[in-house]
Amino acid sequence: MIFLAKNRTMKKITILLATMHLLGHASFAQTASNEVVRFDEFRYAKKREIINIPKVSGLTVLKCDFHMHTVFTDGHVWPNVRVQEAWKEGLDAFSFTEHVEYTPHSEDVKPGNLRPHELAKNLAAENNLILIKGTEITRNTPPGHFNALFIQDDKNLVVDRSSELDESAIQAAVDQNAFIFWNHPGWKATQIEGSYEWIPFVEKMYAEKKLHGIEVVNGFGFHKKALDWALDRNLTIIGNTDIHNLIAHEYDIEREGIHRTMTLVMAKDRTAASIREALEKGNTVAWSSKYLFGKEEHVRSLFNACVSLSKPYHEKTDAKGNSTNYYELSNNSDLYFELELKSGKGTKKITLHPQSSQILTAPTNQKSLSYEVVSTFIRSDKHLAVEFSL
Repeated sequence: MIFLAKNRTMKKITILLATMHLLGHASFAQTASNEVVRFDEFRYAKKREIINIPKVSGLTVLKCDFHMHTVFTDGHVWPNVRVQEAWKEGLDAFSFTEHVEYTPHSEDVKPGNLRPHELAKNLAAENNLILIKGTEITRNTPPGHFNALFIQDDKNLVVDRSSELDESAIQAAVDQNAFIFWNHPGWKATQIEGSYEWIPFVEKMYAEKKLHGIEVVNGFGFHKKALDWALDRNLTIIGNTDIHNLIAHEYDIEREGIHRTMTLVMAKDRTAASIREALEKGNTVAWSSKYLFGKEEHVRSLFNACVSLSKPYHEKTDAKGNSTNYYELSNNSDLYFELELKSGKGTKKITLHPQSSQILTAPTNQKSLSYEVVSTFIRSDKHLAVEFSL
């Protein structure tokens, strides 16, 4: 009986060892039955997703999210989780923008508008991330919410939000030399009359140079009028997540090509000062899903930096004597471009996935081809037009 029991035990150990080997985890420590065995091999190794975008006109393209929340207002996560998400998902810079007048978790979490920044700044620095002080000034809708970046403190920011015409919080941010943008205009547009219009409150801010940008894309929502307002008034175009839950809960980031909404900031270097300078100059493009939104000059520069056309590498002549040239159109970035032919004879539709190339054909005597990049918006109803010289 003892012999049989021993054999059975050895068989169990042999089977377990074999199973571990098949799983690729051969380092198994045999211990007594009452000891704890650690399988550290099963721990998920941290991996940062690098978003590759080449320099644009000598400027570094920084990946930024200037609108997110934690448990210190109406978010659902602790500040350090936001740092971990930002690192994993390839951001360069981000900002906590908590509601100064709205703290629904105040019975469980001690309110403090800039407390998330204080709790997370060391972890952000350790992970080589730029953390910018910010806040969300929460007026009734309309006029809605405004984010203020590069603030110094949250004094005088909390006011009675029932008065939609109260400008004291905006002025307090202005007095700190904040960069201020209008959040998600069009939010609740179907429920509240006037919430998707260029209203007197915002016009006054704009006229007094207290409004510097507009959040054209908020999460999965593209606010079409907002893009045109930004273009017509030379305001900086912004795109953010406005994330409250886990990023992985809202975005299927494990799927190839899926990413969080962000602002691509074309800056001199990877510093907070350069980000501020670029925002003030309007050197931005919003990036959400497969789409890019921005001023034509910036979207064009970004496209030209990422996409290139080769010289003809093959010529084919059919039975009727018609000759066709073959070219390779390459995308050396992690952006996505979809093109549709508008003039000339050639390949009608081209999809350039990240870090990929496609074959383009055109008659040998063709001088050029014109396309619309339908994955871009340079106005609410207009895509970037590009021409390839053949």
